[in-house]
Amino acid sequence: MIGAGKYDAACTLVRVATKAQGVLVIVINGYDGSGFSCQADLATTRSIPDILENVAAQIRRDGVVAAGSPKESL
Repeated sequence: MIGAGKYDAACTLVRVATKAQGVLVIVINGYDGSGFSCQADLATTRSIPDILENVAAQIRRDGVVAAGSPKESL
């Protein structure tokens, strides 16, 4: 979807607070359900799939043995 997502206000807050070039906010079971919003230029937006694949690999490697089962309790 192009245009404001349902969590666009939160995305704007993060982008402004961090002075980021781009922001992707993913919300799980938030006040308006689950979803995401993205604010970035085209080049940054096109790099998001690679960034997410790297994040997923790091989560699997560092934090999760099986889906929903953290290595250690917090």
